[in-house]
Amino acid sequence: MRRSRFAVHGIVAAAATALLAFPAAAQFPGGPIEFIIPFGAGDGADIEGRVLAGEMSKVLGVPVVPVNKPGAGGAVTYTYVKNAKPDGHTVAWNSTSILTTTNIGNVDFEHSALDHIGQVEYQSMPFAVRADAPWKTMKDFAADCKKSPGKYKIANSTTGSATHLAAIAIASAVGCDVIHLPVGVKRRNATVLSGEADAMVAPLTGAIKLAQAGKIRLLAIPSPKRNPLIPDVPTMKEQGYDAELLLFRGLSVPKGTPKAVKEKLADAMVKAAHSKAFTDLAAKNGFTIDTLGVDAFEKVLAAEDQRVKAIMKAAGLYQAEKGKKQ
Repeated sequence: MRRSRFAVHGIVAAAATALLAFPAAAQFPGGPIEFIIPFGAGDGADIEGRVLAGEMSKVLGVPVVPVNKPGAGGAVTYTYVKNAKPDGHTVAWNSTSILTTTNIGNVDFEHSALDHIGQVEYQSMPFAVRADAPWKTMKDFAADCKKSPGKYKIANSTTGSATHLAAIAIASAVGCDVIHLPVGVKRRNATVLSGEADAMVAPLTGAIKLAQAGKIRLLAIPSPKRNPLIPDVPTMKEQGYDAELLLFRGLSVPKGTPKAVKEKLADAMVKAAHSKAFTDLAAKNGFTIDTLGVDAFEKVLAAEDQRVKAIMKAAGLYQAEKGKKQ
C-alpha cells in the first residue's frame, strides 16, 4: 500500500512538471525575440539576417529584433546566446563562424554547447583576382605561385575566419606558399582592386557584384558542386584540387530550449527563408537558400566541424587563441 502511494506521488509530480513546462511552450512566443547577429551592421550577414528576422516576425506575430553583437569572430554572440534563458526568446544567426570561433579557441566551449534550429542558406567562397590579372584559371595562378613562393598575397576577413580557412585550404591544395592578409570585411575587396593583395577569398555575396561589373575574375570555388548563380566558375575539384569549405547560415538557441519552442522557431525559419523578400534578396546578392531541419543540419555541422579542425590543425591555428589567454 505504501509503495503504491509513493508511486502515485511520483506520477503526480511528473505530471505537474510536464504541465508547468507545457504552457510555456504552448504560449510561445510570449514577447519579442532577440535575433543576435555576430557581425557588424551593414555587411552581408547583417543584411541577410535582418530580412530573415523581419519575415519571421510576420510568421510568429511578435517582433523579431535584430541585435548586432560583433566581436572575436562570433564569440561575443555565441557566448551571449549560450548564457541566455532557454525559452526561445534569444536566437543566434549562426554561420560557419560557430565552428571557426570554437575551434580557434575564442571561447571555451564547442558548437554543441548550443541547440541548433536548422540551416537557412549557404554560399560559395570564390577565389578571386583582379580582372586584369594574368591568371585565367586556378592552374595559371598555381603555376606562378609555385615559381615564387611567399610572394603572392591573399586577402581574407580575419585570422581564423571561414574566408581565411578557405584560402588556406586552396593554397595547400595547389601546393603554394602564400601570404595571408587578414584585412577585414570592408577592406577585403579594396585590397584586390588596389593591388595590395593579389587575390582574395570572399563570400559570394561580397564578390558577385564586382564580378558582374567586370572588375574581378572568379577562378574557382571550394564547393562540392558548381553554384547555379555563377555556373561558369568551376569547383576546385574540377580543376584537380582537393579543397572544400562552405559558408552556411542558420539559427541556434540556448541549450535546453523546449522541443516545442524549437519546432515553432524552425517552422518560422523555413517560411521566412522561402518568403518573397528573402528569395529576392538571395537572387540579388548571391546566396543559395537551402533550408535543413535540425537532424540534417547537425550532420552538416559535424562534417564541417571536422573539416575546420583539420584545416586549423594543419595551419597551427587549432585552439591558438586559447593558448594566448593562458
